[in-house]
Amino acid sequence: MSALLEHVMAPEVRPFAIAAAMILIVGTLEVVTMLVGASLSEMLGTSIDFSHSSDNGVINAISWINVGGVPLLIFLLLALGAFSITGFLIQDVARMVAGPLPASVASLAAVVVSVPLVRGASRGIARIIPKDESYVIGLGHLVGRVGEVVVGPLDQGPPGRVSVADIHGNRHFVLAVAAPDSAPLPQGTLVLLVDRVDTRFVAVKADDELKPAKATLSQQVH
Repeated sequence: MSALLEHVMAPEVRPFAIAAAMILIVGTLEVVTMLVGASLSEMLGTSIDFSHSSDNGVINAISWINVGGVPLLIFLLLALGAFSITGFLIQDVARMVAGPLPASVASLAAVVVSVPLVRGASRGIARIIPKDESYVIGLGHLVGRVGEVVVGPLDQGPPGRVSVADIHGNRHFVLAVAAPDSAPLPQGTLVLLVDRVDTRFVAVKADDELKPAKATLSQQVH
């Protein structure tokens, strides 16, 4: 075990070990956010859209690599996994031939190899995963929808979270604050999303005529 740990933490493979550790961290964060009524994949998948051209070269590059248009969290895990695995393999082959490469050289080689791998994997995974219309629903389309406070209360301070369904019935967990003239909105309150600033929504208590007849999210859970 100690030999394996020394191999993994050796300076020449440290970038790839860090990438592998990030996969574990992201997975843990996904589990934790789901336990508090949110979802890291939902937040990332709905707050950034790489499906359209942009003036930002980085976004355009990611859009080209993520040709399948998979959700951002899946793309991130694909990129980290490809970089980590190819990096370890490159250094193992180099070690058998002549000796390990400098970490910077191996990292550059791993990036070059990873790009086509991630692009191909993105295309393949996109054919397998269910196609959700929510992937092409912009945040702006949620303004005017009624949701339920799942992490609150909502006030004018740090945002809480609201569970809201889009026009296709797909559920989103979005950041929200109460309107400036609104009293605090406790957890379980049905609210109307009336405005949006970046990824943060402004909510007011929903009028009775806007409230759905079916059970709320918390009632469905219980």
